Amino acid sequence: MFEHLQLIPPDPLLGIIDKFNKDTNPNKIDLGVGVYKDENNQTAVLDCVKQAETFLLKKQTSKSYLGPNGDKNFTRLMCQLALGEQSAGILESGRISALQTPGGCGALRVAAELVNRSKPGVKVWVSDPTWANHVPLLGDAGLTIEKYPYYDHGTKTIDFSAMLEGLKAAQSGDLVLLHACCHNPSGADLSQQQWHDLCDLMLERELVPFIDMAYQGFGEDLDKDAFGLRLVIEKCPEAIFCISCSKNFGLYRDRVGVVGFMNVSKDTSPALMSHLVQVVRGIYSMPPDHGAAVVANILGSEELRAGWLVELNTMRERIQHMRRGLADNMAAKGFGEDFRFVESERGMFSFLGINPSQVQQLGDEYGIYMADSSRINIAGLNANNLEYFCGSLATVLSAS
Repeated sequence: MFEHLQLIPPDPLLGIIDKFNKDTNPNKIDLGVGVYKDENNQTAVLDCVKQAETFLLKKQTSKSYLGPNGDKNFTRLMCQLALGEQSAGILESGRISALQTPGGCGALRVAAELVNRSKPGVKVWVSDPTWANHVPLLGDAGLTIEKYPYYDHGTKTIDFSAMLEGLKAAQSGDLVLLHACCHNPSGADLSQQQWHDLCDLMLERELVPFIDMAYQGFGEDLDKDAFGLRLVIEKCPEAIFCISCSKNFGLYRDRVGVVGFMNVSKDTSPALMSHLVQVVRGIYSMPPDHGAAVVANILGSEELRAGWLVELNTMRERIQHMRRGLADNMAAKGFGEDFRFVESERGMFSFLGINPSQVQQLGDEYGIYMADSSRINIAGLNANNLEYFCGSLATVLSAS
């Protein structure tokens, strides 16, 4: 049955992991994998998560199935977190159909499957560049992938005019995939005015916003990071949003997320929800419980929520500190104009703007690993390796 299958090359990021693991350089640095790391280079379990897990261990009485919808209390709390003060009105209006999913990836795939069921092969416009897994998650569900301009590698900024011009090619009913904050892989986020201008364009052309929010709280704060999503919910007649708890709750392996649809009318919600549940049943049947129960306990407890906010702020501030440190260190080495942009970007990722041969040299000679595009995970830097990283980068740049 399977003799005709050809070997698929390994994912480039998985290849980085393999090279890093085999490297014997004591100073080696992994800047490829997209997980948060603390000053000790560990992706530690948050204290609030440990406390919530202890509570569950004592109080949970069953491991029975949750049902396709998952934990409805978790979904409600996450929608409130994402939508902010307007959440009460929009949730009570009956226009939101949402349920728990296995991570942000699960949310994206469930959304794509339902969209393709409703409008087979519809176009979804994604930023150039975008997170690599967006394309298979959406395309393999049957959606047609198109790209709109986003990041200008020459200026290291968003080319917003080109973005708007590119989206003028989109037709009524097309989807526009947007990163709510902490754009992966560039770290370059839309300003509030740009969100307003973009919403105007989507309304004018009758496009459907499709918001991926994987990093709420990692950019500016919980409210500012959700500005784009909340504006879309306020201004647009319908929208799709996908939320991940991997980063801001540190629940990577527990796979916790939410998919939500804002309907034109509450009358649409029951039918949409019935199809949403059927899509879930046909993919994974029901989501896991543990991570969602942890998040629900944290968000539902004043004490745990307060502790989570402190830990979330610590993670965000550490990333920003590393961004400033990289920019300042490279400036001290004579490359100030080349790397100051890193300080203004947000989230875990940025492009360094170096070429693939320089990326390879950093790996081969210094044990510093990143994607060929020069996208790095800022959280892989810390006080112990920043000087080594910047010194190695400066040496490679000086020799070019």
